[in-house]
Amino acid sequence: MSNSGTLATFDLETTGVDVETSRIVSACIAIVDASGAVVSRWDWLADPGIEIPEGAAAIHGISTARAQAEGRQASLVVAEIVQTLKVTCALGIPLVVYNAPYDLSLLDRECRRYALEGLAEPYIVIDPLVIDKAVDRYRRGKRTLEVTSALYGVDLDDAHDAGSDAIAAARVAQALLAKYGDQLSIPFGELHSQQQRWYADQAASFQDYMRSSKGDHSFVANPDWPVRSLPQ
Repeated sequence: MSNSGTLATFDLETTGVDVETSRIVSACIAIVDASGAVVSRWDWLADPGIEIPEGAAAIHGISTARAQAEGRQASLVVAEIVQTLKVTCALGIPLVVYNAPYDLSLLDRECRRYALEGLAEPYIVIDPLVIDKAVDRYRRGKRTLEVTSALYGVDLDDAHDAGSDAIAAARVAQALLAKYGDQLSIPFGELHSQQQRWYADQAASFQDYMRSSKGDHSFVANPDWPVRSLPQ
């Protein structure tokens, strides 16, 4: 762990699964200490400016009507999220994001949408999904945050709430760092680079699986982590 053991953690609930077109509906950034206790948190509810599909609302519980009534202007919310992340990253606090290429790419696209300056390197991301796949490669079954939290004894009471998911992700990261300390107790900057390599390997493996086992010979997996490059 870092000197203090403090982690920042970030999660979004959104309008869909495509990072290029989906919008932020709700977000949470929290700071957890070495014991996993939450010492600070910031929560946002945005009016995404588009209809929230029923399928998405069914997952996170936020309807278009509620987002319009209670949410704030999306451009303001995006600006505040990025500014808060810039502060935690500038303080050298590692940022936990479960499946980082989803949340961080979507945030990047929202910044571009509203002509805001996004997060810039160097910053340190800890992605429990990438790490879990690397250290426990042959475990079968799903690796959703709910499943992985249960595996590592982390309570996730309200899945698909941005705050609950963010805090659970941080505690899963702490459990991974503790359990696999022999592999993971390297400086966080090195761990960030290691995750980039792991993710590229995982993407290549998934691409091979989709092409050879599923017969989708044109399938291309994006190897970029923690933020996907723009589509060509």
